[in-house]
Amino acid sequence: MSNTDFVLAIEDLTVSFDGFKAVDGLNLYVDKNELRVVIGPNGAGKTTVLDMICGKTKATSGSIKFKGMELTKMAEHQIVRAGVGRKFQTPSIYENLSVFENLEISFPRGRTVFGALMFKRTADVDQRIHEVADMIYLSDLLDKEAGLLSHGQKQWLEIGMLLIQDPELLMLDEPVAGMSVREREQTADLLNRICQDRSVIVIEHDMEFVKRIAHKVTVLHQGKILSQGTMEQVQSDERVIEVYLGH
Repeated sequence: MSNTDFVLAIEDLTVSFDGFKAVDGLNLYVDKNELRVVIGPNGAGKTTVLDMICGKTKATSGSIKFKGMELTKMAEHQIVRAGVGRKFQTPSIYENLSVFENLEISFPRGRTVFGALMFKRTADVDQRIHEVADMIYLSDLLDKEAGLLSHGQKQWLEIGMLLIQDPELLMLDEPVAGMSVREREQTADLLNRICQDRSVIVIEHDMEFVKRIAHKVTVLHQGKILSQGTMEQVQSDERVIEVYLGH
């Protein structure tokens, strides 16, 4: 495969903070409709890689190509518009708005001030909101104030707010942290459905959860790839056991 066939092609990516290489010559390739999980000890550079893909942190050197577009040259809002969605560790939802309104406000047409003023609740928007609400297990709670949702439901709502923008690459940072066992299972099902028509990168510590969702696992250590492959391959890799799974 040439690197134009990948949704995401990261090559020789490095970022230094005061001489410390948080990410060090990283090469990472993600296929269309692939669900990639990135694991590794704290300080391995996992979140920094997501920050660089979405433009929050600028690379010191190297290249990040998304569908052939060079993301290192683009601003954060341009990267979002190009089709990259990112969910951070803490949910950022509008607590005082309803679930429906949170999804509506995230619909692409409503995002500029002018767009929001001119925004009409048309049938296609309404239909899309109901489709997404159904996917994220919140279709019975559309009128509920978002601040009253459980922690897990807030996480789902935030995923829904990204899904409504229909990104081709979705990045999630520890999506099941603080969730109940049942919510984790539902989230695994949700992610397995989501990646049928988009690529997803997940950073996660919960190995049971990783097993349920990962097509491929990348293990980062000190800003470099330590190991990569299926969950089975990675789990039996001596180096991974030594630096990460053996604790």
